[in-house]
Amino acid sequence: MKFIDEVKIHVSAGKGGNGCVSFRREKYIPFGGPDGGDGGDGGSVYLRADSGLTTLADYRHKRQFKAGNGEQGMGRVRTGASAEDLILEVPLGTRVVDEETQEVIGDLTENEQLLLVAKGGFHGLGNTRYKSSTNRAPRQSTNGSEGEERDLHLELNVLADVGLLGLPNAGKSTLISQVSSARPRIADYPFTTLHPQLGVVYIEPHRSFLMADIPGLIGGASEGAGLGIQFLRHLRRTRILLHLVDILPMDEQQDPVEDVRTLVNELKQFDETLAEKERWLVLNKTDLLLEEEQDEVCNDIVKRLDWQGPVYRISAASGEGTRRLMADIMTHIENLKEDEK
Repeated sequence: MKFIDEVKIHVSAGKGGNGCVSFRREKYIPFGGPDGGDGGDGGSVYLRADSGLTTLADYRHKRQFKAGNGEQGMGRVRTGASAEDLILEVPLGTRVVDEETQEVIGDLTENEQLLLVAKGGFHGLGNTRYKSSTNRAPRQSTNGSEGEERDLHLELNVLADVGLLGLPNAGKSTLISQVSSARPRIADYPFTTLHPQLGVVYIEPHRSFLMADIPGLIGGASEGAGLGIQFLRHLRRTRILLHLVDILPMDEQQDPVEDVRTLVNELKQFDETLAEKERWLVLNKTDLLLEEEQDEVCNDIVKRLDWQGPVYRISAASGEGTRRLMADIMTHIENLKEDEK
């Protein structure tokens, strides 16, 4: 299934049914009086979060959704049937924005969570409602009101505890495949990851967290270069960002320190809040260096960056250092959750 994380749809709630003007007409019963019933309510439109969905692909082709109208009232004080509500299933993490006002209507982050996006019209009143001691034969009724209509922008932000950040070919896909059951496309050329990948990292029974990998960023991403910038929003909900750095790039002219600074600048251009999120520096591909060379290269990168946060050395390809990294992340996430409580 194609990964779709952003769609625009039009939703229309149903119109309320009109009230009825009717009088009782039966043999041998004079002066029957008014007996027009009310109309039924129009159907509303709801979005419901479904943990079984991972993409908005269901809305790729069909963009118009309309709930049913309420039925009209009838004689003998019969009320028209209300229309059923229309419920649209969306993935967890879907953010809903009104296209016209840019108002954030809601954020669906819990399974089975319902969000009303278009209210159905109210039913009209039949002439029975207007009967009084001074108005024995009312001929007035009201029409049902129109349902709400909205153009919505649905934006999927994946729910993950940890996000992977780095240039193309930094080893993000290799890492997520090493520590989880995710099987992203891996190759020795850039831009193999074309859409976000999710993987569950199991430390031991009942201890796990969700990791997200997005396409690699390049310089100028905030101005439209490359693929990664359109997926950066998927990192907004994460607790930690792992900034993967290739310590021995294929291009000898490439400087890992400048690579880090480039990505930090792109984060700031996209979202200052995201740039301030907690980041851990992960120096990858240590297996390409001799042990005595590792210290020199890694210490030089950390020193030139003046990095104050956690630093880890790993080889995503061989798995060296990844177990300790994942265990430390799990402990840190558990501590964060405990502090939130």
